[in-house]
Amino acid sequence: MFIQTETTPNPATLKFLPGRDVSPDAPVEIRSASEATHSPLAASLFDIDGVSNVFFGSDFVAVTKASGEWPHLKPAILGAIMEHFLSGAPLIAEGHGPSSYDDDEEFFEDADLETVETIKELLETRVRPAVAGDGGDITFRGYRDGIVYLAMKGACSGCPSSTATLRHGIENLLRHFLPEIEEVQAV
Repeated sequence: MFIQTETTPNPATLKFLPGRDVSPDAPVEIRSASEATHSPLAASLFDIDGVSNVFFGSDFVAVTKASGEWPHLKPAILGAIMEHFLSGAPLIAEGHGPSSYDDDEEFFEDADLETVETIKELLETRVRPAVAGDGGDITFRGYRDGIVYLAMKGACSGCPSSTATLRHGIENLLRHFLPEIEEVQAV
């Protein structure tokens, strides 16, 4: 099995591509060892000293480090990913699908439903594919008083360029199609 690695705009995150589906139904972010109990792969990754976040995309695993250097962490991470996929174990234990890791509820007024649907469509078709290429994900969380609230996940969470992505990329895109948008904020 050959696993490719790619850097991301976030220097604390590396993207690992095992050459097969990882989480094709929905992305999954696991932010701590205590959240990893239902994912054998995430549990193995959190056993590696220095790993602080694991994000499963459709065909990649993004790992964020809190400490340590990539030349020391990378072999252990590659070994854990390879061992997992060769074992045939599930990514997430049965009965604990991706939605069980997504505990953030959306908020918006019923009168804003049409605006929210347009925001979600733009995120799904124009934003999420681009950030997935960088090892992350951005999801809609809410809309109130002209402000769009988004959740940054994977490599996007804590990335030094995430503010620029929000302000100059996503905010400008949404304003182009929806002039009532005043601001985009991360939650």
